Amino acid sequence: MGFENTHCRDCTQRHAGRFGGINPDCLDTLSNNKTCNIYKKGQLLLHEGSRPMGVYCIKEGKVKVFKLGQQGKEQITAILKEGDLVGYRAMLGDSLFHVSVEALEDVIACHIPKSDFMAAFENDKTLHNKIIGELSNEVMGLTAIITDLAQKPVRERTAAALVMLRDVYKNGSAMDEAVDINLTRESLANIVGTATETLIRILHDFKEEGLIESKGRKLTVKDLKSLERIGGIY
Repeated sequence: MGFENTHCRDCTQRHAGRFGGINPDCLDTLSNNKTCNIYKKGQLLLHEGSRPMGVYCIKEGKVKVFKLGQQGKEQITAILKEGDLVGYRAMLGDSLFHVSVEALEDVIACHIPKSDFMAAFENDKTLHNKIIGELSNEVMGLTAIITDLAQKPVRERTAAALVMLRDVYKNGSAMDEAVDINLTRESLANIVGTATETLIRILHDFKEEGLIESKGRKLTVKDLKSLERIGGIY
């Protein structure tokens, strides 16, 4: 994976991400002070309990956001993709990172120092509104996750997770195109909130029902509508 440290205005992910439409002067400042790096699969971008020194903008690849629970078991709370920002929640709350972020594949991410990001957040209305909207959506999303974990059976949660992950991995594909979800069974189980063995049994059932296909660790959704129905997504 190679890359050029281009100006943010030339980044193909900017318009779909949080920096689309912000003031050109703010964009210049962010671009001039950012540092872009490659993070290998399995490498941590952020570590739970550390102090935020800046934010990361994902240029290429996907990362998982997770928190360690009892006996060191991961609970994955989000899968982030190109254009997403990582680390601004702790920064805005002036707190330590309460989650860790790990590269699911080789990732290119640009680090923006805390002072530059906070100046842009405070002075650019477009960025400010996007971040506030993101925080509001996160609260609603976490409420839904808590409700699902408490009330939905594992089969329904698995279907909902597959629908969500298809959207993360589609990268501009049309709704009816095949999309490969490239996650370990353990990671998928940590998203659903169940044992890996239970998840494997449910995936086997979904495959028998013609809802998904599998090749190695890759899963392909074949019947999106049925999975949405099973997962209670309307």
